[in-house]
Amino acid sequence: MALVNLLRHYPKAQRKMGKPRSKNPLNIEVARKFGREYFDGTREQGYGGYKYDGRWVPIAKDILDYFCLKPGMNVLDVGCAKGFLMKDLMDACPGLKVFGLDISYYAISNCMKDVKGRCIVENAKCLPFSDKSFDAIISINTLHNLEREDLKIALKEIERVSKGKSFVQLDAYQNDEELEVFKDWVLTAKTYLKPHEWEQLFQECGYTGDYFWTILSPDPKWTDFSSDKKTAPVWNTTA
Repeated sequence: MALVNLLRHYPKAQRKMGKPRSKNPLNIEVARKFGREYFDGTREQGYGGYKYDGRWVPIAKDILDYFCLKPGMNVLDVGCAKGFLMKDLMDACPGLKVFGLDISYYAISNCMKDVKGRCIVENAKCLPFSDKSFDAIISINTLHNLEREDLKIALKEIERVSKGKSFVQLDAYQNDEELEVFKDWVLTAKTYLKPHEWEQLFQECGYTGDYFWTILSPDPKWTDFSSDKKTAPVWNTTA
């Protein structure tokens, strides 16, 4: 089990946002349905348009190198959305058998044509695969959308169906200021903890794979300290 940043090449987001979107319960309610509004609606309720732009290409290469993946091996993306990472893994390693799973009917219905037939709609806490089915399992910014006990079940499921190699990226915060940002802006996460609390949770459920954090913090460059910080554009993503 190791802390490793497999998203080191993911573009850092510095988003000018106005009113904290999580203050509106409707935004949370709509986002947690993981439908069209979440992926391709407004930024107040989700991504504001979830389209392929190639940003996962270098990440796919890092994943292949880190796990020493080769053609013929099986890989599972838990929380695959529209399959962007799946496509880039397959392009970077022809012959690699990549499969995906997501709770969103909308995302799977609108997945990339390259991955159609390779991804299914299912909950991460019930992986429909036999023990030790996959050479590597990836889950990026997905499992924290579950309640704590369900999340532990999902981690146990990943442990069950993997051959010992897995990676999860989860929402975390290090101080009260970062926690405040989470409460103001994050729509779908139901479990977010401090890094050491996540590591304790891993031990509780027997997760032995690798991991890293997504931490949101105020960006001074965009913060207007002369006004209420809660209404200032402070969205800064650190992966």
